[in-house]
Amino acid sequence: EVDWFSLASILFLLMFAPLIVYYFIMSCDQYQCSLIDPVIDLLMGNEHLSDIWNKTPTLTYRAAGIYTLWVAFQVVLYVCIPDFCHKFLPGYVGGVQEGAITPAGVVNKYEINGLQAWIITHVLWFANAYYFHCFSPTIIFDNWIPLLWCANILGYAVSTFAMIKGYFFPTNAKDCKFTGNFFYDYMMGIEFNPRIGKWFDFKLFFNGRPGIVAWTLINLSYAAKQQELYGQVTNSMILVNVLQGIYVLDFFWNEAWYLKTIDICHDHFGWYLGWGDCVWLPYLYTLQGLYLVYHPVQLCTANAIGILMLGLIGYYIFRMTNHQKDLFRRTNGNCKIWGKKPEYIECSYMSVDGTKYYSKLMTSGFWGWARHFNYTGDLMGSLAYCLTCGFDHILPYFYIVYMTILLTHRCIRDEHRCFSKYGKDWKHYTSEVPYRLIPGVF
Repeated sequence: EVDWFSLASILFLLMFAPLIVYYFIMSCDQYQCSLIDPVIDLLMGNEHLSDIWNKTPTLTYRAAGIYTLWVAFQVVLYVCIPDFCHKFLPGYVGGVQEGAITPAGVVNKYEINGLQAWIITHVLWFANAYYFHCFSPTIIFDNWIPLLWCANILGYAVSTFAMIKGYFFPTNAKDCKFTGNFFYDYMMGIEFNPRIGKWFDFKLFFNGRPGIVAWTLINLSYAAKQQELYGQVTNSMILVNVLQGIYVLDFFWNEAWYLKTIDICHDHFGWYLGWGDCVWLPYLYTLQGLYLVYHPVQLCTANAIGILMLGLIGYYIFRMTNHQKDLFRRTNGNCKIWGKKPEYIECSYMSVDGTKYYSKLMTSGFWGWARHFNYTGDLMGSLAYCLTCGFDHILPYFYIVYMTILLTHRCIRDEHRCFSKYGKDWKHYTSEVPYRLIPGVF
């Protein structure tokens, strides 16, 4: 059943999330990244909504061609080129991998080749920038708003198609979820793993490609625009490219591990993932680089080093926390965490068919500090991105605000699911590890 609060939240997001993206991008394009000036102009009567809209670049054939080629290229890299990186990169897990068991008991197989797609894409990007010169490296920034309309078209098209597919020709009818509420089903999705053919998985493709592959290209285009406008690339722009580049590479290096995360294991595929991955992610996760094109910031050496260290420490915590959990699970607790045998709580749960299962929840290492300490590292990195932009405007700080809300909500979702699963064992676990994100605080 869909409670009234969930329905209200979904209706709010469906109505206002596209407007929020447009407002941020329009503020950069027309108001030098000020989020307040458009509101003041409208309230004072200096501008009308029609004036702002008329000054907004429209969809162009050039942008439509660029976007179509981009998505088609990523589809080809995803479907047609089996992974070869795992054959020569030690420690990298690629190629055909199995996902988690779905609610219907299905174990899907995936072609993990995201790192390969990222490498091929970026090799071609740099080859064009330095040798072929088929297009300018600033091409993304120069067509940023027309590309926004293309991304929205794809986001809505794939979300609508996924809903129709869920009703009339699902990949697996037993893995469909119908609430009877049109808006909830459209937003959160009906099918668990919609697929076309054997290998094209909607969820993995749109979660990982084309938005995340584009993330680093978008930042490179911003850096190229800075060079074109001001004759230099500031150290703050370099920091954004480096820190977010590390995050993107980490995602692709651990793409097989990503198959076990909440996005793949629990979320169905609807507007939330379809539109979100096409529009929300590439347009709002890259606000720092966009801001630095309009307001270049040259940090002093001490500030630059401090921000770099914050980002790297955050990444270290994020990665090592996840590594500890993965090692603990793979060895069933027969390992060492920080040089000692890990401590844990034995838990049991009952499946739908009445079978009793047992599992372990670790209470040592980073997981003894807080129940979601990997999110804490993620938030430290997010704050580092924002700090590169200085304090003249609040726009680039949207990311840390959004990530705090998102990850806190994920904590609550995950813990609600765990309480439903483990019952009194989960209460025992939370008494042993009382904090969610920040030891001693929250």
